[in-house]
Amino acid sequence: MTLIKSISGIRGTIGGKSGEGLSPHDLVMYTAAFATFISRRREKDRIKILIGRDARISGRMVSNIVTGTLQAMGVDVVDVDLTTTPTAEIAVTHLKCDAGIILTASHNPRQWNALKLLNHNGEFLSAADGAEVLRIANNGDYTFAAVEKLGKHEINLQMFDRHIEMILALPDVDKDAISKAGFKVVVDTINSTGSLVIPDLLKALGVKVFEMVNGEPNGQFAHNPEPLPEHLSGICELMNRSSFNVGFVVDPDVDRLAIVSENGEVFGEEYTLVAVADYILQRRGGNTVSNLSSSMALRDVTLAAGYEYHASAVGEVNVVEKMKEVNAVIGGEGNGGVILPELHYGRDALVGIALFLSHLAKSGKSCSALRASYPSYFISKNKIELLPEMDISSIMQAMRQKYSNYPLNDIDGLRFEIGKEWVHLRQSNTEPIIRIYAEADSQGIADRLGQKIKDDIREIAMQR
Repeated sequence: MTLIKSISGIRGTIGGKSGEGLSPHDLVMYTAAFATFISRRREKDRIKILIGRDARISGRMVSNIVTGTLQAMGVDVVDVDLTTTPTAEIAVTHLKCDAGIILTASHNPRQWNALKLLNHNGEFLSAADGAEVLRIANNGDYTFAAVEKLGKHEINLQMFDRHIEMILALPDVDKDAISKAGFKVVVDTINSTGSLVIPDLLKALGVKVFEMVNGEPNGQFAHNPEPLPEHLSGICELMNRSSFNVGFVVDPDVDRLAIVSENGEVFGEEYTLVAVADYILQRRGGNTVSNLSSSMALRDVTLAAGYEYHASAVGEVNVVEKMKEVNAVIGGEGNGGVILPELHYGRDALVGIALFLSHLAKSGKSCSALRASYPSYFISKNKIELLPEMDISSIMQAMRQKYSNYPLNDIDGLRFEIGKEWVHLRQSNTEPIIRIYAEADSQGIADRLGQKIKDDIREIAMQR
């Protein structure tokens, strides 16, 4: 059983003892702490918090507990029920809520769930605000409301329509070009909430022929829900034997977008942001942002267009903070997360689909030809599970010393450049692992570099 508390929220496996997994007791404690934090921050006696969930099988149970706890705290609840993370983020501001809670463990397998915590802007909490929520929870610094002041509960199921309307209103989304292109599209929604909104989005964009794969929102994930190449064999095989122009794959809460080309080859989740950013840069230009674990391709495309690229620490909140700082026109993460400030400051696979189809239609290229037009880099993504006896601080310090002769960035773990390649190692915010990303101009070099770093860490760990 696992329970992880970070700037990404409270995430854990369902079941087990309190404090060892995401138990009902933990749900009550952290929900009550969050309600207390928001009430104090907003300086209001009566606050309104939005709640929504993905389709994972624990979602209804978790939603019932969180909703009841909020009402017990005297909080009015606006329940959008089955939704996507970006839709919930938009709903917080549209429905004038004081905060939001999204019940989703994103790319984690079905035994996981989480409380993703949003402020009144529909954005994830800062590290400092998240730490204050944890302090309140750990100290039991919250009080439940008297019966006369219990919160109300209302249901609003209209936000998918609003989300689509906002996407269609964006000047960079070209519905006419998409419609004229006559695209045939296939979408894998991993049996979660993407199946409830993506068909309507495609119809609104003028896509007349599309097929849904794993399109029942029942939480029975048909494959590993993280949209990595090794998990996309099913849709790749379908693309190979059919005449689709493009395939899309989303994660359970629809904030990450992977693309498959017409020939059944994976476009590469790193290149989702690159392609969409290229389209925005061609149309109006501006600065871009991605995190330290993202491909150099976005930097290359941005510099070639005559604008500035900036890197942030890993984590959506850090990307958003850097985007605001440098006035970026687009940003995101190399995991397929696209953030378009005009819509909202959050990763959004729905706007990613709309912008990519616009780009594909106006370019006149096939999906594979578009991919070939970008700088070719390859990332090897590795991880090492953290054992209780591992001292992460001493391991990182030893790695810093071992590679001290190379250019180093330590704003988030360690990232060092070795010639034309780079390696980024950091402790995950969402799992008990060290992530090791390595990028090079060939997959073989990237894989060997990633393996070398894993071997270095194992050797250091054995010496301690």
